[in-house]
This record gives sequence, C-alpha cells and structure tokens, in this order.
Amino acid sequence: MQSRPFSYLFSISYFGARYKGWAIQPGQATVQGKLEKVLKFVLGHDDFTVLGGSRTDAGVSCQGGYVQIFLREIRDMESLLPAINQYLPQEIRLNSVKEVPSNFNLIQSINQKTYRYYFSNSDDFHPFGSAFLVNISGKLDWEKMKESAQIFVGAHDFQAFCTPSPNKTDYVREIISAGIYPSNEFLGQYFPQEIFYFEVIGKGFLHHQVRILMKAIWSVGNGELAIEDLNQRLINSDNSEKIAPAPPNGLVLWETVLEMK
Repeated sequence: MQSRPFSYLFSISYFGARYKGWAIQPGQATVQGKLEKVLKFVLGHDDFTVLGGSRTDAGVSCQGGYVQIFLREIRDMESLLPAINQYLPQEIRLNSVKEVPSNFNLIQSINQKTYRYYFSNSDDFHPFGSAFLVNISGKLDWEKMKESAQIFVGAHDFQAFCTPSPNKTDYVREIISAGIYPSNEFLGQYFPQEIFYFEVIGKGFLHHQVRILMKAIWSVGNGELAIEDLNQRLINSDNSEKIAPAPPNGLVLWETVLEMK
C-alpha cells in the first residue's frame, strides 16, 4: 500500500542557468533541492516525496515540465500554490496544480517531450544574449542543416549521438519530428535580429542526446561533417568519433505531453 496516498501534479517552469540540473546533488544548487526546501517550509514538515518528470542537466531550462508530490495527508495545494511560488527563487515557478490518483505515475504517463535549442548566427552577438541562446559564428549552409535534422526522424540507435552509460544497453529511441525554425520568443536590444531553434519531439531522450544532435547539425552546416557521416553514425556507432555536446544554455524542455488515464 502506498505510504503517502495523496498525490498532486504540478506544472513547472524554470530558468536553469544557475542550477546544476534538476536532481539533488550534495553541495550543489539544483531545482529539485530548492523546491524541496520551500515545500518543507510551506508544509511545515518533510514527510513528502518529489518526483520530477525530467532530469534536466546543469544549465538546461524548462518551459513546460511536470513534478509530482506525494503526501501522507490531504492538503489544499491549490491554496498553497501562491505561498510556494512566493518563497521559491524567481528562476523557478509552479504554474498549476491538481490532485491525481495515488496510482498515477508521472514518469510512465509521459507521452512525448518537445525540446528546443535556441541559437543565432550573428556577427555582433551581445554577451547578455548568451543567457538564453548560443551564437554560432561563420557561414552556415542552412539547407544542409535542415536536411540533416530530418535524418534523425524515426526509430534509430542513437548511441553515437549521446553520452553512453556503462549500465545502459538500449540506445534505440524514436524521434517523431525534428526541424529548424525561426524564433520570435526573444526580442530586444540585446538579442540578434535573427534567432533560430532546433525543435525535436520524442517520447524520451538519452543523456546529452539533443545537445549532441544540435552540435552534429552545426557541424554539417559549417562543413566539418557531411550528411552521409550522420547516416553512417546511425548505422554503425562503434567506429564513430564522439561528437561533443552543444553548450547547455540554449536548450529548453519546451513541452511535456501526458497521457492521463
């Protein structure tokens, strides 16, 4: 029997630049750590469990994520939501909350995730813009970049496009869609006139997968890699030289879609 039978689902957004990712790490500022500290204060106890829908890396932000809280006793979490947000750092916000059945499992209910990686190709990039996007200098072949993004659509073994784990054996993931699009989310004197994002949608992603896909696409754009190189890495990952991940500051978990049964 579930020892904490009351469960609440929160939607969450956060700016990840100041945090060492989602998951708690000793001696480090993390999103989960900050959230649990505030919940302990507002609830008046630490008899709860927090389950995040995504374990984002250090420096990665989240526009549309979810977190599940398990409690031993029922609470009016909707009335507590303003107080929780009041004490949370301004980089973290819980947007909404609703009670869900105790057998609801956030991780198992995720139907798909959308990630966006924001970047520019400007000759006069202002340092203030680096909080939200990455600037790639030099001439880029945009048609080849868009073509290379399409290569990743479908079910593939992405071992060559992630940071492998010694405990992981299954690297097959399915990408539903991928593409490069113009952005209008960032406007102002500190941002370039033209900003773009690489959007990729799938049910789940491997460690550093989106950032490495982004770096691979840039490498095709500047001529360091050919499109055929990406195809070969999907076919044979063992003999492939590793691609370093793109910087984390351009990456945003844009949307999480749940299957509510």
